Amino acid sequence: MKKTLLNSPMTYALGMLAMMIPVQAFSTYYSYYYIEKLGLGVGLATLARTIYLIWDAVNQPIFGYLSDRTRTRWGRRKPWIYSAMPFFILTFVMIFAVPEGMSGMSLFIWFLAALILYETVSTILWVNYGALFPELFRGDKVRAKASAIQQAFQIVALLIGSTLTAVLFKAFGFGNMALIYGLVFAVFMWMCMASVREKEDARKDEPLKLRDAFRETLKNRDFWIFNIANSFAQTVNGLLSSIIPFYAKYVLKIEESQVPILFASVFVSVIPLVALWFLIVRKFGGVTGWRLSLGFYALAVIPLWFGQDLNSGIIAGVITGFGLAGFLVTPAVLSGQIIDRDAERTGRRREGMYTAVAGFITRSSGLISALAFWVVGMIFGYVSGDNPGPNPEATFKYLISVVPCCLLVVSFVTSLFLKITPSADRKQDTGMPI
Repeated sequence: MKKTLLNSPMTYALGMLAMMIPVQAFSTYYSYYYIEKLGLGVGLATLARTIYLIWDAVNQPIFGYLSDRTRTRWGRRKPWIYSAMPFFILTFVMIFAVPEGMSGMSLFIWFLAALILYETVSTILWVNYGALFPELFRGDKVRAKASAIQQAFQIVALLIGSTLTAVLFKAFGFGNMALIYGLVFAVFMWMCMASVREKEDARKDEPLKLRDAFRETLKNRDFWIFNIANSFAQTVNGLLSSIIPFYAKYVLKIEESQVPILFASVFVSVIPLVALWFLIVRKFGGVTGWRLSLGFYALAVIPLWFGQDLNSGIIAGVITGFGLAGFLVTPAVLSGQIIDRDAERTGRRREGMYTAVAGFITRSSGLISALAFWVVGMIFGYVSGDNPGPNPEATFKYLISVVPCCLLVVSFVTSLFLKITPSADRKQDTGMPI
């Protein structure tokens, strides 16, 4: 491995590309696949997500704690990632390789089992991959640049996972689509990990005991405000991705083959806008940039309400992409600051624990999204693709515009309680150049 590639933001970002392609395919199409195609009721789908979140509440901090305590010649994070890779492929295929003839409770049990296994392995990957970011990249300017590169790769992954997925499952079926993405994941994730060299100083200190680690994390006020605000915004990301196929069918009334064009309108526009948000963070600092991104995101989802056909849907999608780009770039800078301050206070770097607890908070957005789907569906009578109710158009107009706007307003208001001042924020612009 060339020295220029070791711990490079470019090669590190390959991990984001590797994971987000299958993850985006999952988040975009699993509801559509199980509810619309296989006929699983919205109530049972919501129950499965709720059961998963109870398990997720337990395994996230445990895996983070175990990762922080790991001491090997290869580092703290890499052994976990390498071990989880084959299981991620298997469980991802399981999600979309449902045996023929399943329905009702048997379909629910399969979905629940596959979901728990898939999310458990995903937790191991995300906790350890995310924990590497604040360790490898120190200082706001370095992190802003690394985050912009990482999010550019993420947008490419979102575009592939959203648009190409429909082409693949139409041509090869859902199970084979999942297998193809699993192999793509393995190639890019291996390339990422081959370029990572964890820092020696990060694993020399004796780790905190479990009780002390939890206590230090739980009393960090800025950490909680930051991640609670992010959880509402993250709900919007997941909600938009999962609702777009329904929005295309019931609101825009376009063919399934045109859905990739709608996804492309959102995600292609994000790619150049990531660079713009990088400049905003450089000028105003992480806190102000983060707050601005939440405010603009809330405004950007409003035009989706007025979509009537493919052309108006594309215009609304491009506008939404501007708000999405800001939220993708800005959180990593603040998260790194919070972890750095904790390391100064405790004398130990605990990226794993913070990443895990933050991951649980933000991933709990899946429950908010599922509940929103269920409640709005109940109001307008949508049950499943077999029983869409009297007004499915209103169901998905509210789910793609009104609900996201309200959630982002809550997120923005919550962000105002963060105590890191913009002046202190800009003082963090130190660190090794890339």
